[in-house]
Amino acid sequence: MDFVIISLASSLAWFFSTLAGGGSPLILIPLVNFIVGSTAVPPVITLGMLAGNAQRAWLYWRENDWQVTAWFLPGAIAGSILGAYTFTQIHLEWMQIIIGLFLILSVISYAFSEKESILKIKVWYFLPLGFMKSFVSGMIGSIGPVLNSFFLSYGLEKEQMMATRSVNFTILHLVKIMTYIALGAMTLEYLKYGLVIAIAAFPGNLLGRYVLSKMSAQQFRQVVLTFMAITGILMLWQQREIFSMSSWIIRSGIENL
Repeated sequence: MDFVIISLASSLAWFFSTLAGGGSPLILIPLVNFIVGSTAVPPVITLGMLAGNAQRAWLYWRENDWQVTAWFLPGAIAGSILGAYTFTQIHLEWMQIIIGLFLILSVISYAFSEKESILKIKVWYFLPLGFMKSFVSGMIGSIGPVLNSFFLSYGLEKEQMMATRSVNFTILHLVKIMTYIALGAMTLEYLKYGLVIAIAAFPGNLLGRYVLSKMSAQQFRQVVLTFMAITGILMLWQQREIFSMSSWIIRSGIENL
């Protein structure tokens, strides 16, 4: 029954994330955490993301921006190895608070401009962005659609954005998987759940590709930004216990003054 639930969730996650420019882990991470446990999240999600993005890379291959890929991958590969290693040493939940705030602020930046983000992105920016994205996702499993604002600002839309994301993320997830295996963080049980996510991703990707072809660039941008805002809010909500604890510490400190 667990495999059936995860399969259905995976298909839905990959379908909706195609229309929103990514974000399938938003649905899958809480489910994997509930069924398998928090320590399983990074390796299981990474394996699922590897297969799902590889499928998309194949579907949208001709639309990939290879110039972005050439700058993105060196930093992403280094960040993947370091992030996966850091995961085996320490797990930083508070990083989701920073990511959630960044997603919300990125959407706000678009709200204050008529047609494009305040951010002005040059292609070489994707070198440090690739490192930071893969490093943090290696520690906590996924950081959501945090790079979407950069892809949009650079000028990637619809299929071109999906292709470039998928090619880049396929390679970085492959590096993370190899690192997890080398460090003993990938067990046979995690492998089974990751493969279930991978197999179920294909119908979701196919259906998502069909619907995406019917959307305009403006509709795609609106869905992406809406999803980024929702993801940011949910990330902050998931870490509400940290906010409560911080508030209690501050009040205690004030009372003791």
